Amino acid sequence: MNIGGYLAQNARKFANKLAIECEGRTYTYQQFNEEVNRLAHGLLELGVKKGEKVALMMKNSDHFVFTFFAAAKIGAVVVPVNFRLTSLEVHYILQQSHTKVVFCDTEFEQTMDAAKKDTEVKQVIIIGQPQSAENRPYNEIRTEKTSDPEINVLDTDDLEILYTSGTTGRPKGALFDHERIFKVGLTMMISMGIGTKERFLHIAPLFHSAQLNLFLISGVVLGATHIIHRDFHPVKTLQAIQEHKITHFFGVPAMFNFMLQVPNAGDYDLSSIVRCGYGAAPMPPELVKKSMALFKTDQFYNLCGLTEAGPGGILLDPEGHKNHLGKGGKAAFLTEARVVNEEGQDIQPGSVGEFILQGESIMKEYYEKPEETKKTLKNGWLYTGDLATIDEEGYITLVDRKKDMIISGGENVYSIEVEEILYEHPQVLEAAIIGLPDEVWGEAVCAVVVPKEGQTIDEDELKAFCRQKLAGYKVPRKIFIEAQLPRNASGKILKYQLRQKLNEVKA
Repeated sequence: MNIGGYLAQNARKFANKLAIECEGRTYTYQQFNEEVNRLAHGLLELGVKKGEKVALMMKNSDHFVFTFFAAAKIGAVVVPVNFRLTSLEVHYILQQSHTKVVFCDTEFEQTMDAAKKDTEVKQVIIIGQPQSAENRPYNEIRTEKTSDPEINVLDTDDLEILYTSGTTGRPKGALFDHERIFKVGLTMMISMGIGTKERFLHIAPLFHSAQLNLFLISGVVLGATHIIHRDFHPVKTLQAIQEHKITHFFGVPAMFNFMLQVPNAGDYDLSSIVRCGYGAAPMPPELVKKSMALFKTDQFYNLCGLTEAGPGGILLDPEGHKNHLGKGGKAAFLTEARVVNEEGQDIQPGSVGEFILQGESIMKEYYEKPEETKKTLKNGWLYTGDLATIDEEGYITLVDRKKDMIISGGENVYSIEVEEILYEHPQVLEAAIIGLPDEVWGEAVCAVVVPKEGQTIDEDELKAFCRQKLAGYKVPRKIFIEAQLPRNASGKILKYQLRQKLNEVKA
């Protein structure tokens, strides 16, 4: 069955059950399905054909969800767009994906108008009142037709093009069909024990594959309830968990960190939480422990995957957290994971190799990029570009991206190991390790740290703290104090921006 078909099925099974609440607007599963169908017929009347691309440049909202499922029901291919991108970056995605129709929030209309020039975009639809006469309002596209569109959508038809985070260079579009995305959701249902009675809080951006595929789509397939927040705010997040009795919470590490900084965070009733998931970026063990204390549960899951896998990869379950905190975990359901050397052979425990994956949720290809696809998908395996270790029990730990590994004085330094130590320091809020050119050592290990509010970091004291826990060559030679770290929408620190900025400072 296609993804839209599960919504139609649940509209019959759970007609009066609360499906979505967003900014005071509520919808039962029957109303959810009817809203989607109204929009699906509107897309057909616009001339959108099966296989054509529909881009979404929107913050989290009920409209985002309706648009996604409307496109899915008519066999269109959804292209979620990071709303933080510039018009030049958006232009590349629209052009490369051959997008025909765009939905975007009013606040991004000017960006989209600039981005759509010299592309195949025929229509921009605005959530709200358009500023440009060329664009049409969302409500004008909705029809009165609430029946399911009569389009034969197969599970082998394409559903999404997910553009990679683009931490370096131009992003590539990972192509997925309905079956692959269903398998992504199925993996979460089995691996995390997600069920029909879940109450999800969606605060991580829905344009990102983790929140969209792991939890929104799996939750709709199950018939769960979805509380949607447009933006992340730590206090409002804690309030929502308390008010809506959220059972399942997923966030990037920075979100957990910000919630822990709320002075009265411990006063909120978070007892409804059954489990917490974290991912998209490494989460230091100290931060995991503090988050467990805040939520008063040890039911934490480390989801360590990548966009090209749906996202999917390895998972550290609550049992694994007891003895293997800080590790990535083992292969998730329907997935195989290995760590290999340059010849593609499995490494021995204690060595470092490349993390590779095989499974039923792996992308079909990079859209219209055969050479890049060939380099990444080899002999049925997805080569991730992540460096990792594997222990005697088969637990895999990611240690760095290949491009982020630092070679200082001939020694390999993996940034995550040093960052975890920095996070143990009581005055450090956030930290990133990068390598900068050094005449003596080739590369110097450098730390960029953000102090907690009201705290001052003494550089010499922080270096001394690191020396107690790290070999001398791993201790940061230089420490830079910043007010914040640059991140992409999935929470990953943009280390190339830090390297560029600090190299300019040195120059």
